[in-house]
Amino acid sequence: MKRIRLTREQSRDQTRERLLDAAQAMFMKKGFVGASVEDIAHAAGYTRGAFYSNFSGKSDLLVELLRRDHEAMQTDLRAIFETEVSREQMEARVLAYYSRMPQDNKVFLLWVEAKLLAARDARFRVRFNAFMKEKRESLAAYIEEFAARVGTPVPLEPELLSVGLMGLCDGVQFLATADPQHVTPSVVEAVLASFFARVVFGRDA
Repeated sequence: MKRIRLTREQSRDQTRERLLDAAQAMFMKKGFVGASVEDIAHAAGYTRGAFYSNFSGKSDLLVELLRRDHEAMQTDLRAIFETEVSREQMEARVLAYYSRMPQDNKVFLLWVEAKLLAARDARFRVRFNAFMKEKRESLAAYIEEFAARVGTPVPLEPELLSVGLMGLCDGVQFLATADPQHVTPSVVEAVLASFFARVVFGRDA
């Protein structure tokens, strides 16, 4: 079988993806601090030089991993709004999406690592917070669209609600990751169902 020759751009994209995949595995195994550039390059099958040809450092690569994960989550979130459904169906979709996150988001610890790094590294904090601002604005836009679709105004400004929602979901997911025996999927769903019913859906229960 004739080997397909990649263009320079395709080869570069392939190298970046392999480095990202290797870094994700290394960060999950050793943590951001424990994983070295050499560890990542070796796991991907490249040299240290190849790493620095694609990324300025580990923090640059970490942001790219977060962005990749964010885009995957956005794809799932957009799917909720793609078809016209009843209010009850849309509420069920939203709740199901957030309830699945502790099980579906396999790279949650990367977000924890990034928050720790942002708390300690002022330079990284600027870039990370700019990215988080994008996430909050995107979520606020979805909240506004949800309110318009179901015809119920949200009790807080969408920007404020996005902060609360992200904080709640991060906290619940952290507890589920650290103590899955007690913070089970049913517990997560019960907590989120109560929050969404009262704060997002505007119901009494």
